[in-house]
Amino acid sequence: MTSYVSRFRDGDKDQKDLLGGKGANLAEMTNLDLPVPPGFTITTAACRAYMRDGHVPPELRVEVTLAVREIEDTIGRRLGDFHEPLLVSVRSGAKFSMPGMMETVLNIGLNDASVKGLTEFSGDERFAWDSYRRLIQKFGKTVLGIDGELFAAALDERKAAVGAVTDVDLSAQDLRVLVQTFKEIVVEQTGREFPQHPREQLDMAIEAVLDSWNTDRARLYRRRERIPHDLGTAVNVVSMVFGNLGETSGTGVCFTRDPSTGEAGVYGDYLPNAQGEDVVAGIRNTLPLSELEVLDPVSYDALRHAMRRLETHYRDLCDIEFTIERGKLWLLQTRVGKRTAAAAFRIATELVDESLITMDEAITRCTGDKLSQLLFPQFDAGAARQLLTRAMPASPGAAVGEIVLDNAQALERTAAGAHVILVRRETNPDDLQGMIVADGVLTARGGKTSHAAVVARGMGTCAVVGAEELDVDAARGEVRVRGEVLHAGDTIAIDGATGEVFRGEVPVVDSPVMVYVSDGLDAGLAAAADPEARALVTAVDRVLRHADHVRRMHVRTNADSADDARRARARGAEGVGLCRTEHQFLGDRRQYIERLVLASDDDARQAALDALLPLQRDDFAGLLEAMDGLPTTIRLIDPPLHEFLPDLTELAVKVAVATEPDPTDVALLAAVERMHEQNPMLGLRGVRLGLTLPGLFALQVRAIAEATVQLRQAGRDPRPEIMVPLVGSVRELQLVREEAERVLAEVSASSGVPLDVPIGCMIELPRAALTAHRIAEEADFFSFGTNDLTQTTWGFSRDDVERAFFADYLQNGVLTISPFETLDADGVGALVRAGVEGGRATKPGLHLGVCGEHGGDPESIHFFHDVGLDYVSCSPFRVPIARLEAGRAAVARRSSAA
Repeated sequence: MTSYVSRFRDGDKDQKDLLGGKGANLAEMTNLDLPVPPGFTITTAACRAYMRDGHVPPELRVEVTLAVREIEDTIGRRLGDFHEPLLVSVRSGAKFSMPGMMETVLNIGLNDASVKGLTEFSGDERFAWDSYRRLIQKFGKTVLGIDGELFAAALDERKAAVGAVTDVDLSAQDLRVLVQTFKEIVVEQTGREFPQHPREQLDMAIEAVLDSWNTDRARLYRRRERIPHDLGTAVNVVSMVFGNLGETSGTGVCFTRDPSTGEAGVYGDYLPNAQGEDVVAGIRNTLPLSELEVLDPVSYDALRHAMRRLETHYRDLCDIEFTIERGKLWLLQTRVGKRTAAAAFRIATELVDESLITMDEAITRCTGDKLSQLLFPQFDAGAARQLLTRAMPASPGAAVGEIVLDNAQALERTAAGAHVILVRRETNPDDLQGMIVADGVLTARGGKTSHAAVVARGMGTCAVVGAEELDVDAARGEVRVRGEVLHAGDTIAIDGATGEVFRGEVPVVDSPVMVYVSDGLDAGLAAAADPEARALVTAVDRVLRHADHVRRMHVRTNADSADDARRARARGAEGVGLCRTEHQFLGDRRQYIERLVLASDDDARQAALDALLPLQRDDFAGLLEAMDGLPTTIRLIDPPLHEFLPDLTELAVKVAVATEPDPTDVALLAAVERMHEQNPMLGLRGVRLGLTLPGLFALQVRAIAEATVQLRQAGRDPRPEIMVPLVGSVRELQLVREEAERVLAEVSASSGVPLDVPIGCMIELPRAALTAHRIAEEADFFSFGTNDLTQTTWGFSRDDVERAFFADYLQNGVLTISPFETLDADGVGALVRAGVEGGRATKPGLHLGVCGEHGGDPESIHFFHDVGLDYVSCSPFRVPIARLEAGRAAVARRSSAA
């Protein structure tokens, strides 16, 4: 029979699938003999059974009873006792951290009788009634589904009535009155009294936490973070310890290193006389953790000892929740902490220097996504700026946008194409939609461990929190600061690295990390404005150099011009994996392809080809010179014809309305009508166009050959590779290859320069992947064109479906991410694998790469490594990201093999 309850002493940190992250780490800390309140975990298996059956498993109630009695025996108090009551918290805890997305209920076990026992036990009447009002407020909102604003409004009314500034200023009598008010709200909203039986409270809270796994905000968060919906959450039942027992008590959250910068030191927030939800909610601004040393040096020393022990044990930044109850430290949670991109690189390399991890482990902790965040621009410190206020930097970045004050405004303005900054008094989990679409988040309250700070860091969104000078009035659509009034729609800029908030737009410049990847380490260090920035640049350099050392796959770039190639080479590209020659004929040059396609006879066609030859030769010479000594794959022209022909409708209207139509227009209309296609992406393009228009591919091959000869005669080392697009049949490639070899031989003979140019093809059609063993007979290399392979496998027209129904597919869980962003490993990936296996079955040494946009996607790069490709090719901007991920993929494969 399945067991649904696990005692803390029976688990460990490696059981996150079963115990969730929180439960696994509570078990780990218990087994390390750290001060953890007694408790137990209801496993994720119970949640999955609940989701499947619609009710909790019958055995669960029995197991919970046994576990609760064990806690009672350990502590010597009983749940709901009238004299010395045991109170418990009920907290969610999924395998992957989902900060603020699911529910927690504290103080379970209080009722009209036991609140008096709690007063007797604690000797503090105010504390007892404060705990009771917290229970009713949280239970009412979370378990009974009552609008939380009703409780918040009643609390504010009571504070206003007695002149209290904060919750702490309310007396025991005030809180007793408030409890009665809250109980009346419960009756009015639900038609029933607040439950008085402690076990009923516990069972209802457990079920509410299980229900919170499938709330809209939790599902939205999981879709964004790509967390599977079927994992379920664990539920942790923990005996309460109290931070609201007066000035010798308190609660806080701390980090073993700064989660924003990675710097070692004392970081965190502390609130005297408070419970943990007060810190995360940001309803009161916190004290820095360093002040705890003054308030309670004994507890501070105990906490520092626990922090060091946990960081050493986990060998990583740890995020720790703690409570001090009358001078006694208790640890309520730890986890490997979320961190900014900058902190990730710095922490990883500093842990290497402390001999806690290896460099291989360091690069597994520094993702390509985090590196991409470090490449974004930052504010120009030398530009004129109007400072509004300065607050706490919570998540780095430079964000400029319109003020929006709620989710609805954020969604409306971003749908209209605007960049927005979500400005709130404090955020809560219901603000997730707005936070996702916003470029930045600014709050008037909260610290580095508030909801806004934690969620923004996890998403890589710029955030500034605790801006006390802000008076955010969402009802009036105003933000007041230092006598100025700003309105929704006004533009502000926030700097998540410094905490500065500016009015209006602020110019941006390249970040020091971008300068480093573009111009080298010395330039990056010179661009860094302070020691923290220099430490970051150095850390990124160490991680990238190690990734280059361990990676098996090479990294090339997609570049259509010499300038693109030079930029990519400066960023570490080891060749060109795709030059799209049709892109060289956009704009003013489009007319040359138009003339060729619409040529009515051989003379007109040859004249068009003759005009193209010098243009192409110069293009290829520049590209090959920029990539001197490195392989340069040039794809023969692949133009969807509709992009290079006059618009049929416009031309037809022009002829129809003309009193005397121009004969040239009439002839042109006839030619366009003859070549018009209903679905041009699947029509006359790629190899089909080359075989249909005599001389087109031959001209390009000649231009490549002559450019190569020209450079070699000048002492250069060009290394072109010719790639044939949209091959579906080996015979297509055979015909093109025969013509290309003839042209190469002619140019070689006339110049006296040997030309040994590899000729390969793109694998971008399902048939090509499935017949790769045949196509390999005529190919020197394959390059997988995963953009078109995705379109033809799914039957998607990318430009149409992304705006038509992808949003619905993502919302409904048909897709978790666009298959054009991350490779569909099950479907498209199976075709890539078939192409690799088929090609190498014919030619074991066949050179294989990928040139679709997936070549720069971190998750896709790991697939390409595992399937055996020799290189990935991506845009110049993503070259450093691909270098890092190729190294991470090599380390991951080595670790899994071990």
